[in-house]
Amino acid sequence: MILQAALDALASVLLAAPCRICDAPLLTAGRIPICESCLASFAPIGDSVCPCCGRPQPAGPAQAAPPPTAPAPPPTPPLCRLCRAKTFAFARARNWAAYNPTLTSAIMLLKYEKVSRLGDYFAARLAALYTRLQQSGDWRADVVVPVPLHADRRRERGYNQVDMIARPLAKRLGLPFRPYLLARTKSRPARLVLSRTEHWESVRGAYTTREGLRVDKRRILLVDDVMTTGATLDACSRALRHAGAAEIMALTVARVIPKWLAD
Repeated sequence: MILQAALDALASVLLAAPCRICDAPLLTAGRIPICESCLASFAPIGDSVCPCCGRPQPAGPAQAAPPPTAPAPPPTPPLCRLCRAKTFAFARARNWAAYNPTLTSAIMLLKYEKVSRLGDYFAARLAALYTRLQQSGDWRADVVVPVPLHADRRRERGYNQVDMIARPLAKRLGLPFRPYLLARTKSRPARLVLSRTEHWESVRGAYTTREGLRVDKRRILLVDDVMTTGATLDACSRALRHAGAAEIMALTVARVIPKWLAD
């Protein structure tokens, strides 16, 4: 503790770099260029979510406290409207935190500025989430697969930011990392903002498994940075299921939550 305090004090004097999100001075010798205040503003998603897609559920009316008897197990939240309609091809998905402004900025640092240590940071959070989910018995993967970029986008950027999360995640979980199992064959529209319908149309049939590679009977842990509508995870899952995957589970760092639900 004393050594860490001395390092933090030295770093605040000699390495007076600003937080890459809010520009406040970094007062600790952390591994990532984000201040403690911004890190504390990340909003992890709780357990009250759709059992299938992981969408947060609205809070119900307050209930009277039960009599002091043996505690009953918490009720399983109901499926959301989309999952009742069997919209998604993945078996289940979960997300670490809500896609709020500070987490958005952190993901942009990884995505466009290749701040690789953020990949390790996010991987640690997803590994802890996966380990907790394993206790339910439904989460057991054989291989980790990142959502791929189209070849043109990858050449332009020079890397896939999802690889920088999925690779250290696979290492933490002791699972094989297989980025080559999926490929994106259809490029994304040039517009940055798409409607929900346009988003689903843009990824329909956009992913495929590479010819000659086998995914038969494998349980896939599919990893992405952000879940918006679920369309990308669904399209990837359909390609993997078509190739014979036994089951697809998905983890993402962030989830876009509708304003009415966030409120």
